[in-house]
Amino acid sequence: MAQALTTKELLALPATVDLPTAGKAFGIGRTKSHELARKGQFPCRVLRVGNTYRVGRADILRCLNIDDPALSPAIEIAS
Repeated sequence: MAQALTTKELLALPATVDLPTAGKAFGIGRTKSHELARKGQFPCRVLRVGNTYRVGRADILRCLNIDDPALSPAIEIAS
């Protein structure tokens, strides 16, 4: 099993990542990630772009139940 990414590493990911990187988020290796994607069983939504797979950071974070600060509305503090 692959070493899973830390929360800090997950929050630093770009908007979309390749399948091996997404697999690391779940502690899944490259080969297993591709196998799961081909079967439609990857833990989150996978986008097929030509011959490659891409996974959105927001989908990864949602599946791992991690709040994405980039998607949270800004909170204004009253003076």
